[in-house]
Amino acid sequence: MRTRLLGFATAAIVAALGIVGPVAQTTAAPRVDGDTCVQSGGAVQYDSVAGQWKCIGGSHADEPIN
Repeated sequence: MRTRLLGFATAAIVAALGIVGPVAQTTAAPRVDGDTCVQSGGAVQYDSVAGQWKCIGGSHADEPIN
């Protein structure tokens, strides 16, 4: 009985994390495209430390690029 309850609880937790994980990723960092960055007065630059493209300057400063 305890084994079944533990298994059910584990499955429920894993399922909840599977649903919440992608939502947290999409709300964590807003992304802009390169054209929007340049039009807002910024420049697109590669950040080798983070391993991604970023908008430098303008109204979208330090936001990751799609």
